[in-house]
Amino acid sequence: MTLSVSAVDELNDWQPPTASQSALRSDFIAHLSAHERGWERSCRPDHLTASALVLDSDGDRALLCLHRKVGLWLQFGGHIEDDDKSVADAALREATEESGILGLTLVGSAPLRLDRHAAPCDDAARHHLDVQFLAVAPREVEPIVSSESLDVRWFPVDALPDQTDDAVRRLVADAVAANGCTLRQAETPER
Repeated sequence: MTLSVSAVDELNDWQPPTASQSALRSDFIAHLSAHERGWERSCRPDHLTASALVLDSDGDRALLCLHRKVGLWLQFGGHIEDDDKSVADAALREATEESGILGLTLVGSAPLRLDRHAAPCDDAARHHLDVQFLAVAPREVEPIVSSESLDVRWFPVDALPDQTDDAVRRLVADAVAANGCTLRQAETPER
């Protein structure tokens, strides 16, 4: 199965919680149908990306990174790579690489939400079509700042930093609401 087919399957299997999320899902699927490799960084004007919001094991804190290019506290994520088996695998890989935390666990196998935002990768790409997942960190782990971030820090879910955006606030609110779900241990990517 190709990554594009896997991505469409993941999106089709997901039950969007709102009409606006359903409309985004339709847009993402249409994009993948129109672009054979719609997840590649070189796909224009938009491309699919994957991200994961990391909560601590108690669900009280969210781990965010101060994004080097954007200058905002954001969830971990980025471009899908050729060797990712699925969008969920890409999200887990990105969160692991950017947080330095091994043993992250995805909550369920479906996305938590979708987001379309301006692509900071270069002038020719217009949007990232971001498929967002929820991950939980093992107890008592310390993150490591990657080269893509200026800082990585835990924040109480009810006291996010001012230097973030409404998309992250919605993602955190949805993550807190969903955190009662059964945890599924995802394949930990090799480093």
